[in-house]
Amino acid sequence: MPEEIAAGIYRIPVPLVGNPLKELNAYLLKGEDGNLLIDTGFRQPACREALFSALRELGVRRGETEVLLTHLHSDHSGLAPEAAGGQTIYISEVDRPSLDECAYRDQSWKDMEGRFREEGFPLRLMANMNETNPARSMAPPSGGHYQGLTDGEMLEKGGCRIQCLLMPGHTPGQMCYWLPDRGVLFTGDHVLFDITPNITSWPIMPDALGAYLESLRKIRAYEPELALPGHRKSGDLKARVDELLRHHQHRLEEALNAVRTHPGQGAYALASHMTWKIRASSWEDFPVAQKWFAVGECMSHLDHLTALGQLRRETTGGKAAYYAI
Repeated sequence: MPEEIAAGIYRIPVPLVGNPLKELNAYLLKGEDGNLLIDTGFRQPACREALFSALRELGVRRGETEVLLTHLHSDHSGLAPEAAGGQTIYISEVDRPSLDECAYRDQSWKDMEGRFREEGFPLRLMANMNETNPARSMAPPSGGHYQGLTDGEMLEKGGCRIQCLLMPGHTPGQMCYWLPDRGVLFTGDHVLFDITPNITSWPIMPDALGAYLESLRKIRAYEPELALPGHRKSGDLKARVDELLRHHQHRLEEALNAVRTHPGQGAYALASHMTWKIRASSWEDFPVAQKWFAVGECMSHLDHLTALGQLRRETTGGKAAYYAI
């Protein structure tokens, strides 16, 4: 059921069946000049039913709204072409090719899988990921009308002035959207208030965690009356940014200690020596998808430590190994 959280701004909870995130927060901006839907949910029946039922309740049919995406991930973008129905889908120009250009998307996956193989991720588990990963199976089909956005660009949609803020880290083109006249900030997955955004390694972003930490410091300068995240509850922006900065400092120390204790290992093995908030008795019992996210998180921290000059990465026979300096 949609909830009006500010005048003309509605939160639409979209269930993410079988996903630890539980729900996506989609948002609808209703204005005299038209509607604007921010994020959509997976391309799956439960998301489709919840989203379009809520839109009907708000008097909006498919194709009667433009769509504004915070980033490329399929839990945010999966239903964008269906919701837009030929109208424009806005997304950062950095993330746009991953949705709009099939060859680019396919090559990005190949590059990412190649990095995971180097880090020791087992091929048999990767084959399973190819079949079950919602980032692929529930992503939007090709064919939407996408328009790329740049940092600082202004839009006037849904009765609001919207400033686009490029905040790379969670994805290379993660955007936050700032409504300066309303004091409202849509944070996407850049800042979540009761869970930690996943920061993984990206082929086009050699130090994703470094970019993310810099983006956190940038977003901290804003003072929204209302900060609206892509998942779960809202909260105090500055306090949460400070928590996230402390969290990643702790994780960097943990990753560095893992390398010092187990030199010469890749990210898959090193991740098994780090702590994770997941209900599993051992690393071997982790669900495959959670191992993928954990290894990606480990990689981003190793990359940042390497960029800081605290680690050395060597590749021999197609396998990565890390050593403390």
